[in-house]
Amino acid sequence: MSDQNGYVARKARLLNRIHARLATRARAATGFVSSPEPRTIGSFARGRQLVAGNYLFAGYLIEAPGTSIWALNAPDAAFECDLQGFAWLDDLASVGDISTRETAQAWLWEWIKRYGRGKGAGWTPDLTGRRLIRWINHALFVLRGQDGDASEAFYRSLAQQTTFLSKRWHSASPGLPRFEALTGLIYAGLSLEGMEQLAQPAIKALARECKSQIDTEGGLPTRNPEELLHVFTLLTWAAAAMNEASLSTPPEHLAAIERIAPTLRTLRHADGSLARFHGGGRGQEGWLDHALASAGVKHAQPDGLSMGFARLSAGRTSVIIDANVPPSGASSRSAHASTLAFELTSGRRPLIVNCGSGETFGAEWRRAGRATPSHSTLVLDGYSSARLGDADRASTLETLIDAPNHVPIEVSHAPDGLRFQGGHNGFEKIHGLTHARTLELTFDGRGLAGEDMLLSLEDNPKRQFDRSMDAIKLAGVPFDIRFHLHPEVDATLDLGGAAVSMALKSGEIWVFRHDGQHKLSLEPSVYLEKGRLKPRATQQIVLSGRALEYATRIRWSLSKAQETAIGVRDLRRDDLDLFD
Repeated sequence: MSDQNGYVARKARLLNRIHARLATRARAATGFVSSPEPRTIGSFARGRQLVAGNYLFAGYLIEAPGTSIWALNAPDAAFECDLQGFAWLDDLASVGDISTRETAQAWLWEWIKRYGRGKGAGWTPDLTGRRLIRWINHALFVLRGQDGDASEAFYRSLAQQTTFLSKRWHSASPGLPRFEALTGLIYAGLSLEGMEQLAQPAIKALARECKSQIDTEGGLPTRNPEELLHVFTLLTWAAAAMNEASLSTPPEHLAAIERIAPTLRTLRHADGSLARFHGGGRGQEGWLDHALASAGVKHAQPDGLSMGFARLSAGRTSVIIDANVPPSGASSRSAHASTLAFELTSGRRPLIVNCGSGETFGAEWRRAGRATPSHSTLVLDGYSSARLGDADRASTLETLIDAPNHVPIEVSHAPDGLRFQGGHNGFEKIHGLTHARTLELTFDGRGLAGEDMLLSLEDNPKRQFDRSMDAIKLAGVPFDIRFHLHPEVDATLDLGGAAVSMALKSGEIWVFRHDGQHKLSLEPSVYLEKGRLKPRATQQIVLSGRALEYATRIRWSLSKAQETAIGVRDLRRDDLDLFD
């Protein structure tokens, strides 16, 4: 299978090169049908860093003031893809002054000179779609002050890239890459004079992708919240472009937007950020709010379940739980062994988190971030609830294997709040134990009561558990329940090691307590945050013990200290320091 995948990848690269060269024969577009309206949102701070010569892409920082980004020696393929996709143009446009515009113009026309005739790594369907969207969005920004020859080169390159995309979009991988390719083709077809005939086939193809890739719950096969946000954003952009061109948006397209919006609301924490599961980050600042506002879909999922995630929300507190089987097959190449892990945010401050995706920090961090110990859930005898298989040559990313295939859950009302109950069989094969978790959030959002159980309920699991006990001379199967803390949480052991106090920058104090039957410790952890140069040091609460019987119960709680006010004025703004 890996040889077959490798052959397919090589064939795709060859065809991309051929069609990129053939596209250079395309007739240049003569201009825009109408003045394009920019919709992408960039980062002012990143824009200023780029102008200063600090190039942070894919977790690598290159400091080269006065150097063109095309003169950099890309340390890996992901770095090169970030450059070729031109998403950085959003950041430069967000600064918008004369020197920044001149930098953007110099880099764009240098790309045309270096790569415009079908050369370089940027001639793939997804990168071409991403690049076309940025060029069209910021056309007025980059064309200002340019002479006729420069404008002609710009429009010629747009036409060539659009022609290439019309021939190769179908080779993009299903999911986000294909959504990027088709949205870029729709953008170009509707915006450029002489390209109108390419828009309708792309509109129909995008509608088909909406029907096949977006499930009835408004989710993606990858179960990656940040990827879902990117797809949702692309769909709203494409729908807006069709509306401005006085074209009707296909019903499948509109229905996908209707399904995704409530799902994103379920995956949205109290601070406005996304839950960080299955390779996704918190989302770029402002994108989620802007996308939801643009869609105009107001309702949320009535039962709090979306794309396999459960949400408990009360007062100023949100709890989001991974409540389904992990993605499988090719969709699991960035998936995590995070079943029954949760995150908790209070107001504008994350408290309990997962470590996150380490993909921008190298292969070892990426693998570590996918393991169960990097999530706020129970780990049995050091094992993850799912394992990483072998990578194939086409992607170099491992799929998940031996994952839970039965994850029953129920969300209901408790006497004083909301209750989540769930379980998974990811540890049953090796240890004969099922992990069950109950979380209860009070109606005022000031307390979360938790109970974790390890159970052997049937004859075969009991026999497997007995074999595990025999192997360790009846010493008990060790477990750790981990609660990873956000780096801005200040945690200390209290009451002689019986509790942990956690202070948030808002002034809130939370306290972790347990039933006293197990060992409580405060240990080092890391927070793997996209857009930073290195992992951030943080801490984790660890509750450790041993399963000695067919049923082991561990009770714990998180609650605000009594002196913490019901309403806290949290006005402090934390600006992202990319180099921390």
